[in-house]
Amino acid sequence: MATRRDTPLISIEGVNKFFGPKQVLHDINLHVMPGEVVVVVGPSGSGKSTLCRCINRLETISSGEIAVAGMLQPAEGRPLARYRSEVGMVFQSFNLFSHLTVLQNITIGPVKVMKRPREQAEADARELLRRVGIAEKENAFPAQLSGGQQQRVALARSLAMKPKVMLFDEPTSALDPEMVSEVLSVMVDLAANGMTMIVVTHEMGFANKAADRVVFMDGGRIVEEAPPGAFFNAPRTDRARDFLSKVLDH
Repeated sequence: MATRRDTPLISIEGVNKFFGPKQVLHDINLHVMPGEVVVVVGPSGSGKSTLCRCINRLETISSGEIAVAGMLQPAEGRPLARYRSEVGMVFQSFNLFSHLTVLQNITIGPVKVMKRPREQAEADARELLRRVGIAEKENAFPAQLSGGQQQRVALARSLAMKPKVMLFDEPTSALDPEMVSEVLSVMVDLAANGMTMIVVTHEMGFANKAADRVVFMDGGRIVEEAPPGAFFNAPRTDRARDFLSKVLDH
């Protein structure tokens, strides 16, 4: 799944999503270039997390197309597993295996799914733990870690699969305020090093600092998208202006 710098790495075309009779995504079109950081913001219930889950096919779309690195989203089986290996995802909840150490949590995917040699997987995991600032915790169990540390392990675990794209669904919303910055700082570093990212978040400071583009959703639709300077300083729509007036500190 080779990628070119002048073609989208993520291509979302005409995507609709229904839960029963309720439509939660309306004709979503979004293209993300290699190395681009797109931050998705909007009120609760606007469809942000559903869009994120649809990209990774944790939710199936009702119509439209999603492609990553030129590969249309498969329905099932090995092609879907291959597709998902290209798309890392970090959730609100950490979803770590409580009975495994930090090192084991990070290496289980590369060894079991990607069939990498254990020694190489462990070397890669230790480098990732160093990168996210918790190298000393490799033998700890999740219950022995703070929430911020657990989320950094979850991030390292996703990166261990060497994905082309990283999706973040409210990665700091379950954290105590003092732990938020330690996770966001790792994400800022990732962005600075060229990782293609879609980030669903309420952290407007992160959006302003790290995003190449801010996408504002409301009612299951993309209402507005713009570089962060333009979005935060001169939103074009009344709905975005109203949203920002409620979430930004004055």
